[in-house]
Amino acid sequence: MRAAGGDAPDGYERLALRDVEAVVTHDCAAALASVLRAGTLYAYAAAHPTRRELAGRAAAYAVPLGGRAVVVRHSRHGGLLAPLTGDRFLPPTRAPGELRTALRLARAGVPTPPVVATVVYAAGPLLRTADVATGEVAGARDLSAALAAPDSQARAVALAATATLLRRLADAGARHPDLNLKNVLVAADGDGGVVAHVIDVDRVTFERPSSDAARRANVRRLGRSIEKWRDRLAPGAADEALTQLSAALAVTVAA
Repeated sequence: MRAAGGDAPDGYERLALRDVEAVVTHDCAAALASVLRAGTLYAYAAAHPTRRELAGRAAAYAVPLGGRAVVVRHSRHGGLLAPLTGDRFLPPTRAPGELRTALRLARAGVPTPPVVATVVYAAGPLLRTADVATGEVAGARDLSAALAAPDSQARAVALAATATLLRRLADAGARHPDLNLKNVLVAADGDGGVVAHVIDVDRVTFERPSSDAARRANVRRLGRSIEKWRDRLAPGAADEALTQLSAALAVTVAA
């Protein structure tokens, strides 16, 4: 493994090995280099003896990496063409953009797990595959689980944290095209409060700060997700969520 050419964001460095290019935080660089000598980051995570499998479009794994708790996922396409395109992307893949987006969101005060590493692999002469490791949010549960809980007060706290997250996204001008109940993580903040974090930010786009269009798009996208999950939430939780978010953000969320 050697350091690759090109700049890396502050706190990160580039690594390269044969047909692999990685960007990783300084504290995890040695661990990632060791992993990549043996195979892929995702294969390491899938085989780790302490892994925890997390559900999603495809399995993600919570594992240790260089002393950090991370979640590793393999990048895949979604949508109607997913069976054809699978996990192959034109370079540079979405992974580098996800790192840039996560850093921009963090600078804007939007809670999102830090990207610890991006790894891009050659998949033939033209295409690439990619793995991404993000920091694990300790004690987090997604918003679908929070709204399925029988405790109405806990649901209200989770919704208040989500409303704050939506305002922060709007302040940053960030539009998340897949903002659903599984892409919002709710966790204690260590000071007795609760924070909502946004995840899967690889397709987030930015408009002007405090964009009303971005705010409405995010809120309505989340509202549609609440409607889809209605039958799996606690009794009355969907209406409760739509009402509270509408009141907090002055947007009809189910529209």
